[in-house]
Amino acid sequence: MEGCITVGIADGPWGPVRIAASDRGVVALELTTTGEAFAAGLARRRLGPLVALDESAGAAADLIIRVRELIAAALAGEAVPLETVPVDLADRSAWDRLVLDAVRAIPRGETASYGEVARRIGRTGAARAVGGAVGRNPVGLLVPCHRVIAGDGSLGGYGVAAFGG
Repeated sequence: MEGCITVGIADGPWGPVRIAASDRGVVALELTTTGEAFAAGLARRRLGPLVALDESAGAAADLIIRVRELIAAALAGEAVPLETVPVDLADRSAWDRLVLDAVRAIPRGETASYGEVARRIGRTGAARAVGGAVGRNPVGLLVPCHRVIAGDGSLGGYGVAAFGG
């Protein structure tokens, strides 16, 4: 349904993985969050009326079905091409889109520090701002914020968006 956001659920090892998509791509993906919290987050972003997957048809529904399969395989440890899934970050700022595009380009099995991501986008010294954008990532796993680490090699504090944080 054009203009609507289709929502669906994939099974995950820690509970449901909630997915929302427009006709252009996935707009939200969260692990370990309640349905109410997920819907409230979408409402805050003013993304449009929500439609359940079983009541929807079209590109968004087809995408959610594909993403459910890919997420299940990824969470089972399979190397799946999550980078091929279209994401719709149109409601994000230009800065967030720039950072999240750079994060999405980090290959599986590799990491980059917040400072390194800042350098890759030509904004040396903007590591904290990169961290802020990573922390606002609405499509965890598809934009792998867990691949971004602190400069000292520790996990840092921003990589929880995939887990509803």
